[in-house]
Amino acid sequence: MTKRSSRNKTITVTESEIRLLEKRLLSVHSCLDETDVIDKTILGDALEVIDYLPRCFADMLFVDPPYNMSKVFGKASFKRMASGDYESWVRSWFSRILSKLKPNASIYVCGDWRSSSPLFRVLSDYVNVRNRITWEREKGRGAKANWKNASEDIWFATVSDEYCFNVEAVKLKKKVIAPYRHDNGKPKDWSEETNGNFRLTHPSNLWTDLTVPFWSMSENTGHPTQKPEKLVAKIILASSRPGDIILDPFLGSGTTSTVAKKLGRHFVGIEIDRHYACLAEKRIEIAALDKRIQGYDDGVFWERNLNPDASKKIEKKPQRRQLL
Repeated sequence: MTKRSSRNKTITVTESEIRLLEKRLLSVHSCLDETDVIDKTILGDALEVIDYLPRCFADMLFVDPPYNMSKVFGKASFKRMASGDYESWVRSWFSRILSKLKPNASIYVCGDWRSSSPLFRVLSDYVNVRNRITWEREKGRGAKANWKNASEDIWFATVSDEYCFNVEAVKLKKKVIAPYRHDNGKPKDWSEETNGNFRLTHPSNLWTDLTVPFWSMSENTGHPTQKPEKLVAKIILASSRPGDIILDPFLGSGTTSTVAKKLGRHFVGIEIDRHYACLAEKRIEIAALDKRIQGYDDGVFWERNLNPDASKKIEKKPQRRQLL
């Protein structure tokens, strides 16, 4: 076995950890109350579990479903299908999950270039589509006869016209290139700081400040489609309040629940693969002790790799509790 680099921070779970962590997973066989599911990871197929969830309990829905491509997720897999069949598959679960959302809930659904259009058509039939966020993946394989695929979409929708959006919580701190000043010499819409000149800008629907998790990042796991914690943090801070409940029916390795924990929200996650569900539980446990989110510091989102204070802070590795 190849020795793992000391700089490799990828989170893993051993078989002995799995035996302990799986005791925390919730199995569903009958209808549940809100108290049964709050802050839980449910082990099961989302398409089967949805109907057992309580009605009108979630304040925000984050969905990162299998995209319309053939992909293996641990012991589970998804096979690419015709676009119309994929749309029908999405409709089969989205139409049923709506009853689990509060009337003022917000919805975010992830997709790539192939699945984005079917997702939009389904969403348009049931909810109010507000925007499409496009984010740069940064990674991606080159192609000889096509453009490199390095972006993904996130559809933002709401159940009604009454919904939460905290714009001040998700402003981006950017370095000022042209530091214009008023006639009196004071900075115009920017501030002078010891580490440079910066401006807080309104969040747009084009995100280029994200880093896809990789082996030297402490949030990294072995899940093939893991989203950055920073991405999920933006969404949760924008569209929920402290104490709200975030629902993720395709939890994967637990990014949504982990970030919700770090930001003082409640969570409910559904994951079909036992290994990834246990990995999610381990990350949630770590989040109780370490609430850092890369690229988000002191209540501000920074441009990619920009925060000048981050490297000066003493890195204290939190003591991880022994798994109970």
